Parts: sequence; structure tokens; C-alpha cells
Amino acid sequence: MLSVEDFKATVRNTPLVSLDLIIKNNKGEVLVGKRINSPAKNYWFVPGGRIFKNESIEKALSRIMNEEVGMLFSKKECKSLGVYEHFYQDSFYSKEVSTHYIVLAFEIKMDKEIAELPKKQHSEYRLIDINELLTNEQVHQNTKMYFETKSILNTN
Repeated sequence: MLSVEDFKATVRNTPLVSLDLIIKNNKGEVLVGKRINSPAKNYWFVPGGRIFKNESIEKALSRIMNEEVGMLFSKKECKSLGVYEHFYQDSFYSKEVSTHYIVLAFEIKMDKEIAELPKKQHSEYRLIDINELLTNEQVHQNTKMYFETKSILNTN
């Protein structure tokens, strides 16, 4: 695990590799949470998180699903939507330091009700219809991107 100072240097100097989870229920609604931290603070955003050094994508998916939604899933239950890029003018520690993410997006179909969700990254959660997601100004553009465009590698 990086120290806070090493992580700040990483954010300043390199892109971060992360996973975003597009979790859909049986009605096709998407789970979003209201972000507590920068970047994208106070916007509705899909759950996700960064991949740690020496952590496989499968282990990262399992960890992030558990941390963000309190559930365990395996990579086999996820459909890859491709690779995306997110650029932010700010970062978790400064309004002057930008953040650049390379994002591996995965879709997960969830047929069970989501009960109490962790509040570490999001203050509240909701299921949102895709049409509303695309028109709601409080949903971050980087979340809308998953429903508007193909990935940068055109894999979906």
C-alpha cells in the first residue's frame, strides 16, 4: 500500500488504473452513488475504485464490489464494456492537481435487492433509469459516457 505522500506523487505524475462497475437490476436501472470525495465530489457516479500494484483485475473486482456495494462477485459474473479514460481538473487532495484514470468498465446484472450499502465513498445511493441518468445534470459526465459512447478500444 502506498503512503499518502507517495500516492499524491503518483496522482501528480501518472494515470491511475481503475475499475467502474455498471450494476443493473432486472428493470435495467443502474446503481449510482453520490460521491463524497473529489474528484467528482457531489455527483452521482457508478461504484468503482483503483487497482492496486500487484493486484489482479479479478481480485480488484472482488475487493471493489465488497468495499463499494458490500457484495462479493467474481469476474465470471461481469461483462467487460471496454476501456475508458476519465480526466478531472482536481484530485482527492488538491483543486490544482488533475487526475487521469484509465478505466476498465464492467457490467454486472444483479437480481437481488441491495440493502444497506457502505458509505465510505458515497453518501447515498439510488437506482436510476438510463434515460434519466443521461439527462440528470447531477449525474457525472464520466458515468453518462458508458451509455453514450463505445470504449476507446471499441470493444463493446
